Amino acid sequence: MSDPLRRNLRKNDLKQIMAVLLSLSLAGCSGVGIQSDIEQPPYEVVASLSDDIEIRQYAQRIAVEATVTADDPHDARNAAFRLLFDYISGSNKANAEIAMTVPVETTSDSKRIEMTAPAESQIGDAGTVTMKFFLPRRFTPESAPKPTDDRVRLVLMPEQRFAVLTFSGSRNQQGVSAGVDQLRAALKARDLNPGISARAFFYDPPWTIPWFRRNEVAIEVTSGSCPISDAIVEMA
Repeated sequence: MSDPLRRNLRKNDLKQIMAVLLSLSLAGCSGVGIQSDIEQPPYEVVASLSDDIEIRQYAQRIAVEATVTADDPHDARNAAFRLLFDYISGSNKANAEIAMTVPVETTSDSKRIEMTAPAESQIGDAGTVTMKFFLPRRFTPESAPKPTDDRVRLVLMPEQRFAVLTFSGSRNQQGVSAGVDQLRAALKARDLNPGISARAFFYDPPWTIPWFRRNEVAIEVTSGSCPISDAIVEMA
């Protein structure tokens, strides 16, 4: 990789990090974890499997989504993040600024989970990245501001049931993978049928002291009364 390209990637990374830090700072984050006044998606605890594993039913929610393809998935991820950050910063038909919510959600079809924030991201073939930001629940399909960029879409997420393992400490790839393995083993022991994809939920800004962090890994489940969710619907 050439030096100019490295410098450009570092510049893009810095812009993304600063955007996240600014948004989380304005939302009232602290050094010892996310504050309780930051909005979280509503859910019902259906069952507790242990002190740190529970089954949650999440309600329907609205997300804004972008899909970007680039030779390098890292570049695609940065571009998707910028599109979505611009949307919540006012680049929408209502010129409305939209507050970020927690948790950060990341997903992947593979064992590897990409660490992006504050979003859900999925990496496909040939450097294709799909990333989502979830909107505050005050928005409805009718009131959610329409994107001005045709690369950005509003989607209606269905109700979903997840098995969720909560842990603190490091949220690097090793920590997340270990959590996923632990969660899958617990589900298998209880004859629950987990989905293929795992995702990670992060509730705290990067500077939070590790042992004060709330990190989670989640897998969609189905067994008897645990149905697989309906399809995601793109909003007109």
